[in-house]
Amino acid sequence: MGRRKNGAADALFELFALLPWWVGVVAAIVSYLVLHKIAGMPIGKGATPAELSGLLQRSVFAGLATVGQYIVPLICIGGAIASFFGRRKRGQLVTDVASKPDASALNGISWREFELLVGEAFRLRGYTVDEIGGGGADGGVDLVLHKGGHTFFVQCKQWKTSVVGVEVVRELFGVMAARKADGGFVVTSGRFTPAAKDFAQGKRLHLMDGEELHQMLRSVRGVQPGAARSVEPPSCPRCGESMILRTTYRGANVGSKF
Repeated sequence: MGRRKNGAADALFELFALLPWWVGVVAAIVSYLVLHKIAGMPIGKGATPAELSGLLQRSVFAGLATVGQYIVPLICIGGAIASFFGRRKRGQLVTDVASKPDASALNGISWREFELLVGEAFRLRGYTVDEIGGGGADGGVDLVLHKGGHTFFVQCKQWKTSVVGVEVVRELFGVMAARKADGGFVVTSGRFTPAAKDFAQGKRLHLMDGEELHQMLRSVRGVQPGAARSVEPPSCPRCGESMILRTTYRGANVGSKF
């Protein structure tokens, strides 16, 4: 169950938490300068009813600006901090999973981490990512991607769903058609049924299974497949010391290794 929003302050905080951290810092500085200027403007005097009405409006704006010049920048800075650490967490998550030898690493994370992982992978591929999350009224869309003027919907299936059936794919395609998206992705840590693959054929809908996602993560992190790993030399069964490979230079077995 999602956390309940408490009005404009929560909405503003979450907005800047989704944006790059420096946007929140710039917004904090600009909002303080603007609101500080409004708070310091002279209210003036009024004699006629019209002047009194204007005086009342200016008084209200000045009062709101006096409080807002401190509150709004704090919200912006709070969102910037959340953005900074959130982006670091996403980046570390990508690195951790990409460093594993196979896609089984995807099963060791929570469903929320899976969504963050998929979003960060697309972000590193040049997409702008809106994290929707949770399904519900959005028709099961977890992420909305933007790139080159095009919009793509993403649905993530992980944890309890190891095999994704055609119903999930059909649902996302219906949302794509209703909201005129340019394409879509269904991403899973597991596999897709043959019926799901058949339905997606020719529909601007890409099905990404766990193996493909893992390769995508390795690609964006620059991990080469089959990278050489250091091998520990065997130990001598008698003394326990590490054994050293040597070459014979004399005798009948010249050139052989032992």
